[in-house]
Amino acid sequence: MDEIIIDLLQKIIGTPSHSKEETEVATLIRNFLQERGIPYEMRLNNTWCYNKYFQPELPTILLNSHIDTVRPNANWKTNPYEARIEEGKLFGLGSNDAGGALVCLLGAFLHFYEDDGLPFNLLFAATAEEEISGRNGIESMQDITQKCSFALVGEPTELHMAIAEKGLMVVDGVVTGKSGHAAREEGDNAIYLALKDVAFFKDYQFPKQSATLGKLKMSLTIIQAGTQHNVVPGSCQYTVDIRMIPEYGFQEVLDIIQPQINGILTPRSMRLKPSFLPPQHILHTVAQELNIPTFGSSTLSDQALLNIPSVKIGPGKSERSHTAEEFIYLSELHDGLETYIQIISTLKRHIIKQNN
Repeated sequence: MDEIIIDLLQKIIGTPSHSKEETEVATLIRNFLQERGIPYEMRLNNTWCYNKYFQPELPTILLNSHIDTVRPNANWKTNPYEARIEEGKLFGLGSNDAGGALVCLLGAFLHFYEDDGLPFNLLFAATAEEEISGRNGIESMQDITQKCSFALVGEPTELHMAIAEKGLMVVDGVVTGKSGHAAREEGDNAIYLALKDVAFFKDYQFPKQSATLGKLKMSLTIIQAGTQHNVVPGSCQYTVDIRMIPEYGFQEVLDIIQPQINGILTPRSMRLKPSFLPPQHILHTVAQELNIPTFGSSTLSDQALLNIPSVKIGPGKSERSHTAEEFIYLSELHDGLETYIQIISTLKRHIIKQNN
């Protein structure tokens, strides 16, 4: 199986698949399934399939990872679309994020595809637009995914299991003053008015914290005001990146912030929710039995667009994502495949025992 998934990953790397441009790599995945006689369904650039002995009365486990990549940055010294193996590493754009997890999940799906003794169904989904949290990715499959009991989301986590993940709300603020001539005592400088907001976003601490994810984090990331040196600016615009925790709702956070600042806030979206695996979920038992470390993740994935319990786990290392000369170790691919198989096998054993 190792050779099959490595060969597939090399082909995926060699097929540019930037977000919103995944048609060719989606076709590659579909051809791979068709060659093995596995029926699949598709919507836009998303592809999914079920195990051979699917039974509608059984719960379904979603195995999901994404097929899109960011665009290569300017620091690449080699061809980012040329998959090459050197010293046990497979180089290429998307090898680590998240091609490795994608092919390992698919390999695990193939391993169990003809297992007629599964006490659950498996749904493998290779989805688009994860890197931009696009609406034409896994969000467009909600009618499919919401029927699943829970999900394994494939991302580079060093095969540690993220049992919680922060959500994201991006907020735009506008502080309004009054324009005037800088040489005279005119106007009401919007930059000065915005200093209250800058200090608030820097220093304010929300009282509730997550045991797994820690504090809700706010970062003022963009600020802009003024048109020329001798004009007092009448407006100052800024953007705030807010990393959400399950203890707060989106509107609740806005209601806390707004009375304490001068700016008027407008959220860009409230789609990217934080996620948290319930304490008694069977995946906690599986992680403990297999000695898989668990953690809370500050980075975003397709978990934010799922309305079912989920964990994030996969081969590779998050720090390599989006970097020049991105790579994944061949040993990580082997371990990733084995870990996914062990997780599904352990789930199978526990659920059969529960049912008897």
